[in-house]
Amino acid sequence: MESRMNREERIERLKSIIREVPDFPKEGISFKDITPLIRDASCFSDAIDLLVEEVAPYKPDVIISAEARGFVVGAALAPRLHCGLILVRKPGKLPWKTMSVTYDLEYGTDTLEMHEDSLQAGERVLLADDVLATGGTVAALVQLVEKSQAVPVAGCFLAELSFLQGREKLDGIPVHSLISY
Repeated sequence: MESRMNREERIERLKSIIREVPDFPKEGISFKDITPLIRDASCFSDAIDLLVEEVAPYKPDVIISAEARGFVVGAALAPRLHCGLILVRKPGKLPWKTMSVTYDLEYGTDTLEMHEDSLQAGERVLLADDVLATGGTVAALVQLVEKSQAVPVAGCFLAELSFLQGREKLDGIPVHSLISY
């Protein structure tokens, strides 16, 4: 079915399957739930195909994704882009020597870690996650990449909450989002 639709129709199809959950995780927030999209094999495959079309020109050496839903997107992209995947986790979850970055949240701070030998200086790194919201998590990924002297070449997301202006935290790194709210 996707092949007979143009790009905009394909994206609208994907957008229509994302569930909106009011007042989650707290009152006043309208959560964009991607689980119905990844449950549908055709839609998920199409979403990944569309992202690959956008980010392949960056020729990444590796993808970096944060737990948990970022892993889903990064793992689907990596083989199609012929590159590896680096998993970034909360403290204490990785078995080897780690490097970390602490970043600000709306109500405090959080920390992310990756193995210290995950990236090599000069490697081209694609940032991948499910949703770009405030940009805090992806900005932390950029910090980890830069601490490793690697190069963040672009960020890609299934969806973006553009009203939260998260892309501004990426300081000029190109951002590719299939769906914008």
